[in-house]
Amino acid sequence: METNSVSNLVIFLMISIFFVMGSQLISCSVTYDKKAIIINGQRRILLSGSIHYPRSTPEMWEDLIIKAKNAGLDVIDTYVFWNVHEPSPGNYTFEGRYDLVRFIKTVQTHGLYVHLRIGPGFPVWLKYVPGISFRTDNEPFKAAMQQFTEKIVGMMKSYNLFESQGGPIILSQIENEYGPKRLALGANGQSYMIWAAKMAVGLDTGVPWVMCKDDEAPDPVINTCNGFYCDIFSPNKPYKPTMWTEAWSGWFTEFGGAIPQRPVQDLAFAVAGFIQRGGSFVNYYMFHGGTNFGRTAGGHFITTSYDYDAPIDEYGLIREPKYGHLKELHKAIKLCEHALVSSDPTVTSLGNSQQAHLFSQEDGTCAAFLSNFDIKSAVRVVFKNMQYNLPPWSISILPDCRNVVFNTAKIETQTSQIQMLPTNSQFQSWEKYDEDVSLLEDNTKFQGIGLVEQINVTRDTSDYLWYITSIDIGSSESILRGGQKPTLIVNSRGHALHVFINGQFAGSAYGTTNKTRFAFTGPVNLQVGTNKISILSIAMALPNKGMHFENRDMGIQGLVELDGLDQGKLDLSRQTWSYKVGLKGEEINLVSPDKVSSVMWMAITQNQQPLIWYKANFDAPSGDDPLALDMKSMGKGQVWINGQSIGRYWMANANGSCGVCHYASAYQSPTCQIGCDRPTQRWYHVPRSWLHPTQNLIVIFEELGGDPTKISLIKRTTSVCANAFEQHLTVSNYQTENTSETKMLHRAKVYLRCATGQSIEIIKFASYGTPQGTCGNFQQGTCHAQNSHAIIEKMCVGKENCKLAVSNSDFGTDPCPNTLKKLYVEAICSTN
Repeated sequence: METNSVSNLVIFLMISIFFVMGSQLISCSVTYDKKAIIINGQRRILLSGSIHYPRSTPEMWEDLIIKAKNAGLDVIDTYVFWNVHEPSPGNYTFEGRYDLVRFIKTVQTHGLYVHLRIGPGFPVWLKYVPGISFRTDNEPFKAAMQQFTEKIVGMMKSYNLFESQGGPIILSQIENEYGPKRLALGANGQSYMIWAAKMAVGLDTGVPWVMCKDDEAPDPVINTCNGFYCDIFSPNKPYKPTMWTEAWSGWFTEFGGAIPQRPVQDLAFAVAGFIQRGGSFVNYYMFHGGTNFGRTAGGHFITTSYDYDAPIDEYGLIREPKYGHLKELHKAIKLCEHALVSSDPTVTSLGNSQQAHLFSQEDGTCAAFLSNFDIKSAVRVVFKNMQYNLPPWSISILPDCRNVVFNTAKIETQTSQIQMLPTNSQFQSWEKYDEDVSLLEDNTKFQGIGLVEQINVTRDTSDYLWYITSIDIGSSESILRGGQKPTLIVNSRGHALHVFINGQFAGSAYGTTNKTRFAFTGPVNLQVGTNKISILSIAMALPNKGMHFENRDMGIQGLVELDGLDQGKLDLSRQTWSYKVGLKGEEINLVSPDKVSSVMWMAITQNQQPLIWYKANFDAPSGDDPLALDMKSMGKGQVWINGQSIGRYWMANANGSCGVCHYASAYQSPTCQIGCDRPTQRWYHVPRSWLHPTQNLIVIFEELGGDPTKISLIKRTTSVCANAFEQHLTVSNYQTENTSETKMLHRAKVYLRCATGQSIEIIKFASYGTPQGTCGNFQQGTCHAQNSHAIIEKMCVGKENCKLAVSNSDFGTDPCPNTLKKLYVEAICSTN
């Protein structure tokens, strides 16, 4: 008994010690100094990527996070969207794509940290809080903002998700890019900014808070940089770390605009330039952009695709060479981490536009960055008695101050070509249901003198608001006797409008991002007696950022005039107008599988009719490739799959300049664009998790007119290309031995990899020698090893990835002695 008692006591003490030690291991500290964020006493170079959980599906999250981790990221950054989480005052939603806790726990499962950026995105109800003024020293706004912030922080604490509780959240952000607004608002802006910082810090999260793009962020909040470049940024206090919270990997796309792309050589140059000047935290905005499902696009004319030219594309596929090149950059930076966080750089001039940034320690640790800012000329520089070639607008990284393992301008990872291919799924039995414009007046919501502001009436329950009035035409009017048709002029601050005269379509007009005020001007057919004018005003997205959201107007604002009558120009603006929110199909919820049979659907007898609902059924295609709808045969509208909104579509042609893109210059969003003179967005992402094996329902609302029978469900896949020069060394050839010595492996290699779940099906091109061209257009050169294709096919087909040495020994012979050879390969990947 005595022995057992002692044993029990020992066991109890051991368990107690285990739990105490366990809690110490789990509860981690996050602080900072001038060099870096400090986690558990260790300074860290932190590489981060933005992935917004509502812009993908929960079924995609794990794969996205794994790909981010495999690219060398340490942190996942996300906004917390106020508008999606609190759609009405005090009523919160955290389900499905909005399950913030599930997303953060998924990040934690894979060993990454989280940067939680609370806001932006204002819910529309906030606009109608009495006495409110947005983002200033205004009590109603501050009360609402504090309540939402406390809600999110309280939820994170309840699940122990802050790093101080053993969770993955190491940073939080309050407000967003407030500096320019603060300056514009003067004293009220300054007071609000200080209040916001104090409120956030007072929530006692145990992790640092940041404010991006606000140089006045008060202690202990860290001010950070957003932009295409941040190499000249410094924090507002010498004891704060240098952080870049948004390194823009591309730019958003607007309907009617070309698609911006940012060359990865320039992005890598920007990141390396930031690190060499003492930066220690970089977040790519975006690392995966995703999709603006439903009506969630946050700005005028923003497309449903939020791809952002990110390293992981909208569909979750790896975009090469952006992903691979940044992965190699991250490896190179991590090789330098100890030197970077332990010393300040010594800067030495190597020429007119060339510099060396040297990080060295007494223990012999040494790393160097050699930069060439010349946008036209490559140069040869001398550093530590050795010569180095630097391409234009590039930085070389030397983790041992001797060997170059990475240059920002030299892409030696694989590239990829997107392919949109047919599936084995067909849409069955298209039918239509008409929005009957002639019945509008029987269902109007209210009447009034003059024009109303659109959002004030719709409260964002629909994109659509009908403005309806009438005019009487006497039998003596000249226009009835073959005269010129009168002209209707409608001034709008909505995004688009469609005009109907006596139920007949008369025309449309649209604004642009740079021209939110626009006018419809067109001839109209009038008849003797009462003529009904029905105008459908469309708000494609809410302007839910910036200042003075409470004062922003949308809809038909300004004059509505009829010119060309015998009495001259007639002002219709001050007449009696009737209003109806939304569409008949929205009112009866036609998009729902439970409601779709509540109306009589008809066979399609003619296409290209405006304001038509269409529906069809289809089976899910085989395989696991991402899916998209090809909507090129349609005009403008919205689409739903099994009751879930894919988003808005519009086949507006892209205007812009799509010339040759050069990486070697300071980037701006119009610098490099693609897609001119064709629809800005033709394909619309369909998450596979939204599909049933059979009998899926697609419902479309078409505003202008289109042919739904030509819509197709396609799959998105890639071919992959890789190339390398013989004897060209990369970060992948660099090894650190246990003896702390470093060496280079003098065999360049080509790496081919398909996405997870895919394998190499076909070797489309292979040549060892002097091949030429770009991915998708490779050609043999004058020198070519005849067995190139057979050798690579044997080594790679059927595998998810393969590695090929660029050397004579692997190909059995030297096809052209005394010539520097290359290996170019293109492979087609397919689902296993």
